[in-house]
Amino acid sequence: MSEFDTNLDAQTVDTLEETDRKCPSCGGVMDFDPKTGGLSCPYCGHIEEIPVEKGSLKSAEEQALESADKIENCDWGVDKKTVICKACGAESVYDALEISAVCPFCGSNQVMEASDQNTMAPGGVVPFQITDKQASSLFKTWIKRKWFCPKLAKESAKAKNFKGIYLPYWTFDAQTHSRYHGQFGRDKVKRKSDGKTEVVTTWYPVQGTHSEFFDDELVCGSTNHNQSMLQGIEPYRTAENKAYQPEYVAGFAAERYSVGIKEAWQMAKENIKYKLRGSIERKIKKENDADRVRNLQIDAAFSKLTYKYLLLPVWISSYKYKDKVYQFMVNGQTGKVSGKTPISIPKVIITVAAVIALIILLNIMTSLRYSG
Repeated sequence: MSEFDTNLDAQTVDTLEETDRKCPSCGGVMDFDPKTGGLSCPYCGHIEEIPVEKGSLKSAEEQALESADKIENCDWGVDKKTVICKACGAESVYDALEISAVCPFCGSNQVMEASDQNTMAPGGVVPFQITDKQASSLFKTWIKRKWFCPKLAKESAKAKNFKGIYLPYWTFDAQTHSRYHGQFGRDKVKRKSDGKTEVVTTWYPVQGTHSEFFDDELVCGSTNHNQSMLQGIEPYRTAENKAYQPEYVAGFAAERYSVGIKEAWQMAKENIKYKLRGSIERKIKKENDADRVRNLQIDAAFSKLTYKYLLLPVWISSYKYKDKVYQFMVNGQTGKVSGKTPISIPKVIITVAAVIALIILLNIMTSLRYSG
């Protein structure tokens, strides 16, 4: 977690009392429990539901993108903040991005205000549904299925302590209407004078319109973690989010966004355009019984733009193989795993050789069939 250094110039901030609830049975600090969806005591097992005020929102509301304020990125640099524990009085220093942690001295939960003068507060949170023990089991299953991973690594890999963290995400809804033009091609196999075959494509012009709605296009609001690994544990069932309450992050780390909504929307827009191209290419092929599409030009218009700011759950851990550390992540809602593994060079060589042999065999069979 964060470094502790009393010499840092840090701003003192308050923690939220709701998240440092003491167990009425034994006095222990209660954490959010993925199994029950409520607060539980790790010492005696006492469980409490998270109170929800009557008439309050059940999930995050969609907000109009054009009315969003605080749209810029936040460069937190080396900004720090000091938290004085209400339970033991100890003073801890955290990065400005952190909004939830645990006191390193007494174990009390320290959830801070989720917004400040420069940032928005999250509208919702997708609570952890996968426990650390389940995450460990899912990791073992995942690594056993990695064909190129050495057998010894699969047998010896043991995950170190899992860190549960809520990461900031933006979701965007958008209605799109596109005009397009390009060419589609139909393939024919023809035999040449020497008896060999070739594929000849005949091209035809095409144009049209395409409408498509995109729901909850995800963009991570943090740059502190491996983005390809985070994309590997998607998707999340974001529709199951709960309206943000600090109790949901009690006992877990949580991070405030550094990528602002302005940049996040541009990233989402590019992702949507990429998906639109795929949708339109599939549409052209289906409607024209085509094999290929080329020179596709798309003019896309976006409307009904809305967003949500959510905290999504991630388990982060690592394992060691031959003195090298490999990190992996587990989706805290669905259990999907993504990460890095060592590569067995002999397995790669065998696989490549097998593929080449199969291609040669198929070519021979094709030539014999046409020559016959």
